Amino acid sequence: MYFLGFNWNPDDILFKIGFVQIKYYNLLWILAFVAGWYLMKQIFKKENKSLEKLDSLFVYAVVSIMLGARLGHVIFYDWDYYKDHLLEILLPIRESVDGSLFGFINGWEFTGFTGLASHGATIGAFVALYLLSRKYKDMGFMWLLDRVAVVSSIGTAFVRLGNFFNSEINGKIVDGSFALATRFIRDSDDMPAYKAMGLTNEKTASAAYKTIEANPEYATILEGIPYRHPAQLYEAFLYLILFGIMYFVYWKTNKSQKPGFLFGLFMLGLWSSRFVVEYFKKSQGGFEDAWGTFTTGQWLSIPMILVGLYFMFRPISSKQ
Repeated sequence: MYFLGFNWNPDDILFKIGFVQIKYYNLLWILAFVAGWYLMKQIFKKENKSLEKLDSLFVYAVVSIMLGARLGHVIFYDWDYYKDHLLEILLPIRESVDGSLFGFINGWEFTGFTGLASHGATIGAFVALYLLSRKYKDMGFMWLLDRVAVVSSIGTAFVRLGNFFNSEINGKIVDGSFALATRFIRDSDDMPAYKAMGLTNEKTASAAYKTIEANPEYATILEGIPYRHPAQLYEAFLYLILFGIMYFVYWKTNKSQKPGFLFGLFMLGLWSSRFVVEYFKKSQGGFEDAWGTFTTGQWLSIPMILVGLYFMFRPISSKQ
């Protein structure tokens, strides 16, 4: 890694088992859930809650967050594509452009679950925690929201690191002299896979990208790929700071006794971070062109920030 401008060109696939691909992105999502389970276990022990209920919480959370994140991406960012490819919404496949050459069943390619939106994940988590609170009366909805909020920020940091390995959600173009300027060789806009393969005559996208980076014959093409802000790293760093704050407030102060405060703090910190980092991201599409002023991510973050402020500063009656 070279500061003052560096190339970023990792293969997003960690390893393959047959046609199944294990990607860095998928692995970091798994690590996010594992870290969340471990930290929630400490909280359950501290508050004398049954670990059997933690298992239920984990199952509810994984299913709802993944489903919500997927549907959030489809609805908010890429409905124009998925309305004509409904099968691909919930299955980890995509119709291969090159027919059966890269597919595993009649031209279908296994991709893993790509395209996950944090706003959808948040909505999915709300639904899961509400259902769980109805099942276990000793764990109210707000109690669950507050405790889950403590561990969620570390998970979001893992997810943004996954985006970085995937060379997705990249930032806006920046001068190469900037300290963290990153040339995302695999950026889908700057150098889509089909273009890289066409320029190099390589049979796979991975080989094509590696050729562009390493072969002096393609130096001009490499130089034509712009440097960008590593916006994913900015966001991951802010989420790690938020996790530190949340952890301190829960374990070292009495704020956890005020229902909703931890949840509000999490919402305010998470979505304010997202709002700020959006200024450094390239457009992710959605409805920003129609609404103007802000990006789609910023428009979706504003109500979340207001929700956070409400729960942090709302008056709590003695009955609560």
